[in-house]
Amino acid sequence: MAAITVTLKQERETKNTMRFQEQVEDGQTPAIGQLYLQKSTYHQLGQPTVIVVTVAAE
Repeated sequence: MAAITVTLKQERETKNTMRFQEQVEDGQTPAIGQLYLQKSTYHQLGQPTVIVVTVAAE
């Protein structure tokens, strides 16, 4: 099973979500780019400024 793990940094707040932007090295192509996290989940996680996401294929 293949998996990709990326780090995303909080970028800005929208009405009901927090937007996170993937952190990539210069010249690399983002795997996810931007990710929107519902504010309720954001608060459950303790209002992080950085999140780590793993995407795995089954």
